Amino acid sequence: MASAVCGVTARAHLPSAVPAAARKLFFRCRAASTMNEASASSPDAEEKKTTTVFVAGSTGRTGKLVVEKLLAKGFGVVAGTTDVSRARGSLPQDPNLQLVRADVTEGVDKLVEAVRGVDAVVCATGFRRSFDPFAPWKVDNFGTVNLVEACRKAGVARFVLVSSILVNGAAMGQLLNPAYIVLNLLGLTLVAKLQAENHIRKSGIDYTIVRPGGLTDQPPTGNIVMEPEDTLYSGSISRSQVAEVAVEALVCPESSYKVVEIIARTDAPNRSLKDIIFLTRENLLKPSV
Repeated sequence: MASAVCGVTARAHLPSAVPAAARKLFFRCRAASTMNEASASSPDAEEKKTTTVFVAGSTGRTGKLVVEKLLAKGFGVVAGTTDVSRARGSLPQDPNLQLVRADVTEGVDKLVEAVRGVDAVVCATGFRRSFDPFAPWKVDNFGTVNLVEACRKAGVARFVLVSSILVNGAAMGQLLNPAYIVLNLLGLTLVAKLQAENHIRKSGIDYTIVRPGGLTDQPPTGNIVMEPEDTLYSGSISRSQVAEVAVEALVCPESSYKVVEIIARTDAPNRSLKDIIFLTRENLLKPSV
């Protein structure tokens, strides 16, 4: 029986514009997300390869939720963390979860070993506030670039980045937006994120960049609104919803080479994520350049 994912059925023919590598990974990711629905007694069940995703920032408040949602959908997860002991205490105990030490600030070569053999990467890193004025650049810029280059060296073809709205605030005429000012007071955080995004776009890797509004730790209080890049300049969203979108990007072929912005609104229509993700506007379906 064909099951719908992002408006595409299990037997759907993907558009020819979707790159071959993305098409192959999409079908593998979709298979992983529906593996719990398959019969355990299937003769070839043991031969099916579980899609494995590396999560950078896995013990962070958003990254942890990404890990949990990936495991719930049947993915194998390699959780990258700077503190393996801490990760053991905060992440789920699951046979499909592997913990590895990985620090995006320590250079490309060490990261290559951490991501080698995985099918995709979700980057949910974020700098921790400190007295180091360069911390945002070390993590949100150089760290993300290191991870992208590690993926290129290791042959990982899929990359999902959790970024932020307003990263391109200057071009949007939002220089006086209080949120843009405050975030950039912390070491030019948004500028650092934008530079990392630009590197991803030029890398040749099949990417999806998810730009959420202000992150909250509370359960969702509104419905997801998804817009094209450089559209939203205010609003907030639950980290849980951000994690849902990041994971759904892995199984949605329309997400390839896209930048999307998301917030939550109480007056937005209450539709399932699969009905709205990456399909809200015609220009969301066009590759970002």
